[in-house]
Amino acid sequence: MGKIKLVLDVDTGVDDAQGIMLALAAPNVQVLGITCTHGNTALENSCRNTLRVLQVCKRQDIPVYRGSAEPLLGRVFNASDYHGKDGLGDAPDPKAPGLDQLQAEGAVEALVRLVKENPGEVKLVATGPLTNLALAVKLDPSLPEKLKGLYIMGGNTESRGNTTVCGEFNFVADPESAFIVLTRFRCPTFIASWEFSCRNKLPWSFCDKWLAQDTEKARFMGRIYSHTMEIAKSMRYQSELVAGSGFVSCDSYIIAAAIDSTILTETEDVVVSVELEGQYTKGMMVLDYMDMLTHKHKATIMKNVDLKKFKVMMMNALK
Repeated sequence: MGKIKLVLDVDTGVDDAQGIMLALAAPNVQVLGITCTHGNTALENSCRNTLRVLQVCKRQDIPVYRGSAEPLLGRVFNASDYHGKDGLGDAPDPKAPGLDQLQAEGAVEALVRLVKENPGEVKLVATGPLTNLALAVKLDPSLPEKLKGLYIMGGNTESRGNTTVCGEFNFVADPESAFIVLTRFRCPTFIASWEFSCRNKLPWSFCDKWLAQDTEKARFMGRIYSHTMEIAKSMRYQSELVAGSGFVSCDSYIIAAAIDSTILTETEDVVVSVELEGQYTKGMMVLDYMDMLTHKHKATIMKNVDLKKFKVMMMNALK
């Protein structure tokens, strides 16, 4: 069988770095390209961080494309307090590659082209705000039908917010784009929500073992993750969503699912959309159990994963 073809759309902070490294370590995966967007950090940092990850993985052959610096509407959000101002824990790297290594082609155009060149073969994985994807489907409305699947880390299923009262970061950072993507992409769609990620956390003891591997990749991850790990261990969320009790690598779950669907042990198919109004609810993902939304395409909501398989994939990412 041929390799799984991925295109990654990222806002490279620490969790994106973890997910990218997981994808690069999988022997059955071909990453066709990586497109960058605003989100965890400013766009220029997102691009630079992606190049840093590829450098430590010795995969600078993979093309990286500069994408959207801001959402379609509204103000720019970023997660600089959580991931560090530069997105990678403010762990400087004097040997970091320069932005001159980015492709001249823009991210939106690259998304359309890569999918067109590989019809029915590409799994598009989005781990940041969905601005690039929304612009790409506007540029080429036939884009979704050419995809093998769309994999999204974002949204929430129980109105538990991590950025606003009821909103998850990636969707709140560009609700209009999330709305466009969830209503226009009618290909097989998988979503790893905020609540799902928290409920499938790994113990911190695993994280210690993960980072203790005697490799350049593990040492790199230890440097960039130190800031975020310290914050995560002190954070508290409602009831069972206690981040401090475990290691949550949000973006890695959705990339793992794109690589190996057998990692999914429980899912739910439901029509979804995004709330675009409301003082407290803008950006909240809406699940339609009453068949009231006009579009009828159901997304597969991830509920549980095989944590043993996931641990193996995470360990291999840093070998």
